[in-house]
Amino acid sequence: MKKTLFDKVWDSHVVRHIDGGPDVLFIDRHMIHEVTSPVAFLGLKNRNLSVLYPERTFATADHNTPTFNQHLPVADPLSRNQLKALEENATAHGISYWGLGHKKNGIVHVVGPEYGITQPGATIVCGDSHTSTHGAFGAIAFGIGTSEVEMVLATQCIMQPKPKKMRITINGKLNHGVTSKDVALFIISKLTTSGATGYFVEYAGEVFQQLSMEGRMTVCNLSIEMGARGGMIAPDEKTFAYIKDREFTPKGADWDKAMKYWSSLYTDEGASFDKEITFEGTDIDPMITFGTNPGMGMSITKVIPKAELMEGGAATYKKSLDYMGYAEGDSMIGKPIDYVFIGSCTNGRIEDFRAFAQVVKGQKKNKNVTAWLVPGSHKVLNAIKEEGLLDIFEAADFKLREPGCSACLAMNDDKIPAGKYAVSTSNRNFEGRQGPGARTILASPLVAAAAAITGKITDPRTLI
Repeated sequence: MKKTLFDKVWDSHVVRHIDGGPDVLFIDRHMIHEVTSPVAFLGLKNRNLSVLYPERTFATADHNTPTFNQHLPVADPLSRNQLKALEENATAHGISYWGLGHKKNGIVHVVGPEYGITQPGATIVCGDSHTSTHGAFGAIAFGIGTSEVEMVLATQCIMQPKPKKMRITINGKLNHGVTSKDVALFIISKLTTSGATGYFVEYAGEVFQQLSMEGRMTVCNLSIEMGARGGMIAPDEKTFAYIKDREFTPKGADWDKAMKYWSSLYTDEGASFDKEITFEGTDIDPMITFGTNPGMGMSITKVIPKAELMEGGAATYKKSLDYMGYAEGDSMIGKPIDYVFIGSCTNGRIEDFRAFAQVVKGQKKNKNVTAWLVPGSHKVLNAIKEEGLLDIFEAADFKLREPGCSACLAMNDDKIPAGKYAVSTSNRNFEGRQGPGARTILASPLVAAAAAITGKITDPRTLI
């Protein structure tokens, strides 16, 4: 029987199939952080249960962490308590814990791949919707709720209905100045935020083959923003080279054994999908969002479309544009901005900071712009320094912060003030996502860098 990549991984992890119901799925790796885990651990305590396989669970602090002076006590009492609870729970159950100050600390979906926790053919879950990031390695990875976190801690399994399968193919080459973030925003703009609901997506074609592993992670990260349960890309030589010799990957004979399995992880020719969608890479420009969901995106050179061309109805569309202070027919080029944020599990990797540096090198940050440069992990932070990127940033009047989720969401000190515009390399632009009243414009690191230099929305191709 011809199988898709998704079928091969899913079917090999089914512990029990319930007719007319969900599958009981074994979970290889469980990532936890300080926000969704405390209630799950409390549930274990109330039921007098322990963590079944603590060696398969990995804990890191990221959502509530400050990005300055991490050596000092956390000032916010809620954040401090959640971080303390994660440390205590991890210690009590023998779980690896990478808290503030730990050399391995960072955003959960950044450190997982960095240390080889993320591997092809694995099932990976976390109490965070952007767990889909790990699908870049040919893994089935998806976010779960608090009660499901408790279930995985206790049983190393989860009950899930098997999603439908979608393949999105993009062939050809990307144009100058177009990044993986633009590819993802382009797809979401075409499918809308609900276009992949009920599906697990496989990304295929020349464009995804050409992307680096960091780029593939960005695309898979944003799968959730078009309603998909997750996204994945078949592993190849780039994948194997990336994970080889990392701390948690197999070594020696175990590596050879793993490679035999990993090399079989591709969609068989003739395997069927429930839905197939195809685009051309040359049709993608640098993208920008103009509304209050990731599907409200367009080429940076276009004008804001008419309501009848968008999902959700005219009233909803008007409400979104009113919130942003924009109107139908407006050009985004030249719109003034106040903040720039580069970071998050979407664009907080070393490749993203290299791209940012490419634009700002030899320039000066606009004096009216507040810029937050937040690496996704200490590994990224160290690479920024070692590669000389920090010198470029400082010469251009940028300051580098310490790792964390930062301004992706208003759960720490890095909040965008009400009414201010932020060009953000993160994943969501909902009302209030980056702070009450904040106006978020999603874009790539190149677009963010161009905005930081000019103080307005600028096509990065004019600067590189």
